[in-house]
Amino acid sequence: MKKAVVLLSGGLDSTTVLAIARSRGFACHCLSFRYGQKQDVELERAAVIAKNMQAAQHLVLRLDLGLIGGSALTAAIEVPKDRKAEEISEGIPVTYVPARNIIFLSQAVAWAEVIGAADIFLGINAVDYSGYPDCRPDFLHAFAQAAHLGTKAGSTGNPFRFHAPLIELSKKEIIEVGMKLGVDYSLTHSCYDPVQGLACGHCDACILRLKGFAEAGMKDTVRYYSQEF
Repeated sequence: MKKAVVLLSGGLDSTTVLAIARSRGFACHCLSFRYGQKQDVELERAAVIAKNMQAAQHLVLRLDLGLIGGSALTAAIEVPKDRKAEEISEGIPVTYVPARNIIFLSQAVAWAEVIGAADIFLGINAVDYSGYPDCRPDFLHAFAQAAHLGTKAGSTGNPFRFHAPLIELSKKEIIEVGMKLGVDYSLTHSCYDPVQGLACGHCDACILRLKGFAEAGMKDTVRYYSQEF
């Protein structure tokens, strides 16, 4: 089987991408990061998902971006709650982690070179790149060019192929794709600010997730701390 590196956060999007890569016949080598995020639930979920979806390998790298800070996900900055959709789509949110996707993709390229994989899958999408500069198509195109020029594989005529199959999809459409592929979304975790290990139901990630399930006419099967969900 062809090998692919799949960036796996344990969230809805990356799990859907893993399912897509598997459906295309790739042996999936999943890559997650303990990067100084304030909660470990997503990594616990990623491990379960990788095992459940029969990943060829699951590697967790340690990168302490918490020492840099600058994000509500890594520093003592409050995670925004109960924002309206129009607020979520305006500007770059405090949950942006400086240069995170540049760093993550660089590690993915390094691992891909070592294991002989030419394909790298990631879960950036239209909802995310409205606020996150490192989730936009032009960023991914530019990074692919840099990877081509700055690696042994690329410089010897074996460039990497970057796959972002969700990049033009809404959360509703992502969920519909995943359901067709048999994704068990109860295993995933999207919340930025979990409470006692449960999704808070009020951060931007929870709001967008719940909206996606509602628009798809489905019930989200993860447990939420807020009883109203």
